[in-house]
Amino acid sequence: MGHFQRRPTGAPCPQPSTLEGTYMVDAVHTSSAPMIELRRLHRFFGATKAVHDVSFEVYRGQVFGYIGPNGAGKTTSMRILSTLELPSYGDAFIDGFSAVNDPDLVRRRLGFMPDGFSVYPNMNCIEYLDFFARSYGMMGKDRIQAIKRTLGFTGLDKIAAKPITGLSKGMRQRLCLGRAMIHQPTVLVLDEPANGLDPRARIELRQMIQQLAAEGTTVLVSSHILTELAEMCDQVGIIERGKLLAVGSVEEIRRTMRGHLRVRVIPLNQQAEIAVWLSQREGVSELAQEGNAIHFSLQGGEAEQSQLLTSMIQSGFPILEFAAHTESLEDVFMKITTGAVQ
Repeated sequence: MGHFQRRPTGAPCPQPSTLEGTYMVDAVHTSSAPMIELRRLHRFFGATKAVHDVSFEVYRGQVFGYIGPNGAGKTTSMRILSTLELPSYGDAFIDGFSAVNDPDLVRRRLGFMPDGFSVYPNMNCIEYLDFFARSYGMMGKDRIQAIKRTLGFTGLDKIAAKPITGLSKGMRQRLCLGRAMIHQPTVLVLDEPANGLDPRARIELRQMIQQLAAEGTTVLVSSHILTELAEMCDQVGIIERGKLLAVGSVEEIRRTMRGHLRVRVIPLNQQAEIAVWLSQREGVSELAQEGNAIHFSLQGGEAEQSQLLTSMIQSGFPILEFAAHTESLEDVFMKITTGAVQ
């Protein structure tokens, strides 16, 4: 903690620096001010840089996917954001309030769902949510309505009186989400919420997160299930060894990455002639034939694809199909990260 210096409330933080080697993309803002903001966040544990100069913003109603291998710094960032840990340097903000200098104000606006949570023995769902509603200072009708609303939203109303110890993994995750949202926070931080869930439970959890975002809640979620994050996230941040490598939508990050596209061409005939023709084109490499299809790498983007296809048709080749592989979030993750651990 020797690197940390507490600042007076409202004092400005250093502005985020341009990170060398980082793909930074302009976000489409849904609000004039960010609901989540990390400003040059650092957290050191001895010589280990668990979080190293991380900066990004998330706006109202957005779902932000925080992606990285185990030990990348995701949970440490989330714990700082949730006021459970102090940074060595930098700051984190919820709705404009500093997690360092205004932790009480942050906690009123934030709900945190950790990777794992313990349950209290001899409690049912209602009693569990009631305990946390009281912890947030909710009283009387407000508390009763909050519990009823949370049970209905999470789908736990039909098993509200069931002991927690008898709940399935999926139902426990719903209860943990209910605990995090009982006080109607404007921001939710969810650390691996789909971990260990079966496919149906994951889909239903994703639908709940999307509904919360549609209602204006800002959600930061980490997960190892990249296909699901790609479906529900407006933006993603990719972190490895404490450093933020890329921020933006999957499509935006893909466009900023200079590399090759994988293209498949299926001609009506003349496969051999087309393969020879392609091998002589600038920017074409890694040519291979598989049955009737010709696969190759093409340097560039959509403009280069269009130009190549036009040239093929003008050369008289009969093309049935011309398709470039659209990189998934998994593809982007594998290209940007190296698999290094610390």
